[in-house]
Amino acid sequence: MLFPTFIFPVFFLIVWPLNWVLMRHPSRWRVLMLVSGYVFYAWWDWRFAFLLAASTLANQMFAVQISRTQDAHRRKLILIAAVAANLGVLAWFKYFNFFVTSAANLLGDLGVSWLAPTVTTVLPVGISFFTFMALSYVIDAYRGTFKPTSLMRFAVFLSFFPHIVAGPIVRPAELVPQFDEPRDPRRIDGTRAFFLIAGGLFKKVVISSYMASIADPIFASPGTHSSIQVIVGIFAYTVQIYADFSGYTDMAIGIALLMGFEFPQNFNRPYAALGLRDFWRRWHMTLSRWLRDYLYIPLGGNRKGPSRTSVNLLMTMVLGGLWHGAAWTFLAWGTLHGVGLVTEHRLASRRERKGRDGWMPSWLIKSSTLVFVATAWVFFRATSFGNVFDILGQVFSGWGTPGRASLGAVAVIAGMIAIQQLPTDFGKRAMAAFSRVHWAAQGLALGVTLLVIGALSPSGVAPFIYFQF
Repeated sequence: MLFPTFIFPVFFLIVWPLNWVLMRHPSRWRVLMLVSGYVFYAWWDWRFAFLLAASTLANQMFAVQISRTQDAHRRKLILIAAVAANLGVLAWFKYFNFFVTSAANLLGDLGVSWLAPTVTTVLPVGISFFTFMALSYVIDAYRGTFKPTSLMRFAVFLSFFPHIVAGPIVRPAELVPQFDEPRDPRRIDGTRAFFLIAGGLFKKVVISSYMASIADPIFASPGTHSSIQVIVGIFAYTVQIYADFSGYTDMAIGIALLMGFEFPQNFNRPYAALGLRDFWRRWHMTLSRWLRDYLYIPLGGNRKGPSRTSVNLLMTMVLGGLWHGAAWTFLAWGTLHGVGLVTEHRLASRRERKGRDGWMPSWLIKSSTLVFVATAWVFFRATSFGNVFDILGQVFSGWGTPGRASLGAVAVIAGMIAIQQLPTDFGKRAMAAFSRVHWAAQGLALGVTLLVIGALSPSGVAPFIYFQF
């Protein structure tokens, strides 16, 4: 089920009032949330509801066994089994064909003929997201930072419909305790919720769809476009993926807020970043923190010297690239960011040793970061390395090709990037001002916004980009 479809408002208008009616009866409320979560997830393909249920049961068993076991060696073995089971399921659905095909190609290059077995599977929507949330539950139980809760509470946590298919990646400690705290519908920040939902809809349905109409034909056939058109296409995709993903998570956060629950922020003006380290503090923030806490720090973080820090950064970003998709282009995307982070970290350390600061104006750092990120998105979006080379090659070789860039596309790209340069509290001030407006005017403004979105949106809603991950 998608948020910007006609079926979701019907679904939500049933679940939302029941949520508040039954919240005073926790056991009944948990049943409602579990059923609604599974209906929401099964609407896409009912068969994978069984996969979600199996993941819930298995990870609850692992977490409980870890918490009950005193022997350190046995606890570690259970953790290893849990990580292997979760990653094994993820590998089967997402990476099996990629790994065996890559192995067959490598053997072929060495002169060994091997007919690689392949399987026909449908990637369960959101499997990477709920797998990472389940892993955080088990790992936190092992670390002692979160005590396993009841099976029902964990099942509600994992299947909670606002976040199940595309995040944010919520930690157990961030959401499970909220299930047992009394919620008061009169204390809900409705202004913020409607801001997030309306803004998310606009970004996804209008901005992302329009940017896709610019980027898709250019990525499909770069050789038929001029250099300036290809550059616009690259930045169109840069805006598209931001509008698509941040639009979804804004809606998810707003919907959860209307139900009385707080999700962590997932985006914070990433295209205003002062360097790649700053970018990853702003982009898909819940994934960045997950990779830091459950991968980078366990690898050693920055505790074992500059060389090991560089290796840990690179490994984390390479695996982060692989998390996004089973293709060498995703690995290359992660590697690019890893190399960029390592280089930035080394340069920063050298400047600190020499006592140098402010060596480059902030606008130049922001511009360089944006160009690097946009170029890396080519690897993320392209269908193959050949496609990557065609696109980047056309940037330099297509200046003689006739063709003009769409002024509308350039204006939208510039506007979306410029908005992110506004002060951090600009949005908060706007929401605060809107909250002081009479409720009737607020409703009218929301209605007009929805009409504008409906008028500007294309027919049908394109799938969210991150659904494939």
